[in-house]
Amino acid sequence: MSSTYSKLQAQLATLTTEAFRPELARIDQLPTLDIARTMNGEDRTVPTAVAAQLPRIAAAIDAAAVRMGRGGRLVYAGAGTAGRLGVLDASECPPTFNTDPGEVVGLIAGGSAAMVEAVEGAEDSRALAAEDLDALGLTPDDTVVGISASGRTPYAIGAVEHARSVGALTIGLSCNADSELSAAAEHGIEVVTGPELLTGSTRLKAGTAQKLVLNMISTITMIRLGKTYGNLMVDVRASNEKLQARSRRIVALATDAPDERIEAALAEADGEVKTAILMILADVDAKTAEDRLATSRGHLRAALTP
Repeated sequence: MSSTYSKLQAQLATLTTEAFRPELARIDQLPTLDIARTMNGEDRTVPTAVAAQLPRIAAAIDAAAVRMGRGGRLVYAGAGTAGRLGVLDASECPPTFNTDPGEVVGLIAGGSAAMVEAVEGAEDSRALAAEDLDALGLTPDDTVVGISASGRTPYAIGAVEHARSVGALTIGLSCNADSELSAAAEHGIEVVTGPELLTGSTRLKAGTAQKLVLNMISTITMIRLGKTYGNLMVDVRASNEKLQARSRRIVALATDAPDERIEAALAEADGEVKTAILMILADVDAKTAEDRLATSRGHLRAALTP
């Protein structure tokens, strides 16, 4: 057994996410319904673990929103499940908040191929993370979120370390206490979800926790940037029939205007929901609404009080 392998084995033995649970050693012999109940019970513990980190999550979001307000980007970086979750969250921002695809970016060790299959050795390279970030032209206004259930994945740690070296804001999201990733980042978020149902399968509780936190980071950041009006997605991009219908409904909920007024406003606003709402509520034309929104940096509430 090589010394490197022995060292890795010793490290894994210290991680809560890798712990073996002898009480579940015969889970494969249980009826399917009992396994499902056990798994469901495990999942119910995740929100509590996230709740313990809410002050840290909020502080990280506030810092990221300031950077993005200056034109910075939100960049997720991870390997395996963690990387896939980052790519997923980033890919959902353009249709939900009308962001440019380059504003929220998901990097996964090994590139796009790693979304569907393992890429040998990619997660073990800190240098690869630095190369991927350099390809983006990282700046001090950007925010990099390293994601790793174990908190020891070299790719995620390397991304955070490289981001700090160029002055970018750094956030480390892990599921073990006192992780190397948290130590490397300015904002360490450690959602300790405990040992998994299947030993070391961090796509389970740890993955669920990461998804919840990433939802918070992107959603609340966008709220802070004025991408919503109350709880309405006023920057939604109507790229298909369902979203076109949702756009009309959002304008209706925000304005309580009759259907014909909504249709006319959306047509004049070229489908931009936020512009249409402002046109109706402030009784202005599309050009005036656009100018007000530009002045308020896209914040609809501020544009309503010129």
